[in-house]
Amino acid sequence: MKRILFFLILALLVVACGPDIQTNGPAESTELVVAATATLEDTQAVPQSMVAPEETLLPADIDAPLIEAPSIINIEMLDEVYGWALTETQIIRTNDGGVTWYNVTPRDLADVGFVYVNFFDMDTAWVQVPDMNQYPNGGKLFHTIDGGITWESSATPFSSGSLHFVDEANGWMMADLGVGAGSMAISIFQTTDSGKTWNRVYTNDPNIADAGVTLPLSGLKSVLLPLDMQTAWVGGVVYAPGEMYLFRSRDGGVTWLQINVVLPEGAGESEVSVQGIQFISETEGLLALRLTSQIPQTVIYTTKDGGVTWSLLPVRFEGYGLLQTPSANEMIFYGNDQFYVTKDAGNTIEEVQPDIAFGETILDMSFANSQTGWVVTYDQILYKTTDGGATWISLTP
Repeated sequence: MKRILFFLILALLVVACGPDIQTNGPAESTELVVAATATLEDTQAVPQSMVAPEETLLPADIDAPLIEAPSIINIEMLDEVYGWALTETQIIRTNDGGVTWYNVTPRDLADVGFVYVNFFDMDTAWVQVPDMNQYPNGGKLFHTIDGGITWESSATPFSSGSLHFVDEANGWMMADLGVGAGSMAISIFQTTDSGKTWNRVYTNDPNIADAGVTLPLSGLKSVLLPLDMQTAWVGGVVYAPGEMYLFRSRDGGVTWLQINVVLPEGAGESEVSVQGIQFISETEGLLALRLTSQIPQTVIYTTKDGGVTWSLLPVRFEGYGLLQTPSANEMIFYGNDQFYVTKDAGNTIEEVQPDIAFGETILDMSFANSQTGWVVTYDQILYKTTDGGATWISLTP
């Protein structure tokens, strides 16, 4: 099951320049995804093909209030049928591919506009809510194991940051302790009881006793990816040409080792930011870097040895854009009102022109695979595609 880490304040947003694809030479395994839109024309019912695969039996209604035309600001689909989403005030769920949505917001949660969410599967999710009166050292964590029908809550020793669970019991939090002058203090916490209690395993804040130095204070930390309770990655950006912020721990977050990646030729003058990292297995993984200079570009690396070494793939996307990785071989990039899709880890790239001109209106997107995906626009209309982004139908009445 796809495990999703969501930061409400983090989105790889839409593009100014169109992607320039280079596919010379053999590629290794990779993936990315994106979406576009379409509207219903004189249609009363949504075609079944837009709801679920033909052989899929849709489950019974969720025991929660129906939401008519929710104003979605973030969507995370787990597969072609099940998914979660956020509005500004609600946490909602679908079990029919986004056609129908149910309100599963915890009763004690009044504002969803500033939360940190880990949607683990169709039943399990966590929602971290900062306590602004205790910021950055306090908050409340909501946890459900029945798809949001009931929630438990517990106090946390942190307010905001990157939340990621590796299974139903074990999780990590990279807590944001404050940003200033290109630096960012953080603490790393772990839980083994589904978030009821947390143990601080590392901090680089010099104001806290036993602060470490293996995760430098300089640089902004935006990405946390734990593989298990021993191995995790932290990525971010250092605002200095040719320098990269990428670190790995193999001792449960107690110490961190910097990982060096050979940048593409001519990238020495670019600021380098880690946009995402994903592991498909213990050894195979993907790394997306954004190189910001006169012409911004996103490049993709692959590893076959657990991240000890990284190889540059022959895929380059110019401009800012949206990027996702739904499988080991699928990549989709959206930019300048066009989708660029690979199903073979970058060996070939298909340019897909959507039948709706989204431009820079896409707020969020989620793809279950290279064919089926959803986008939410800034005017909070939800669209779905089942042909890789070529045609889109509106799911918002």
